[in-house]
Amino acid sequence: MSREPDSIPVFQNEAEERAFWEANDSSGYIDWTRAKRARLVNLRPSTKSISLRLPLRLLEQIKIAANQRDVPYQSLIKVWLSEKVEAK
Repeated sequence: MSREPDSIPVFQNEAEERAFWEANDSSGYIDWTRAKRARLVNLRPSTKSISLRLPLRLLEQIKIAANQRDVPYQSLIKVWLSEKVEAK
């Protein structure tokens, strides 16, 4: 027999709620056996625009490589940077 979950306190702000969940296990407050998978179809990853100065020759080479792959050169730069970071 499972016990009734504790009631979740009312928080004054997001910082207070974040501190609470960092210090407490959610299994005492939520019955995860009744949970359903959510589909967040409009969720977009957080991004930030940056300015990146590249030597002209390097940029031309990247654009040529992107053209050969039929992708925007900015996308190719992101893919290459991501692969390089993950390889570390």
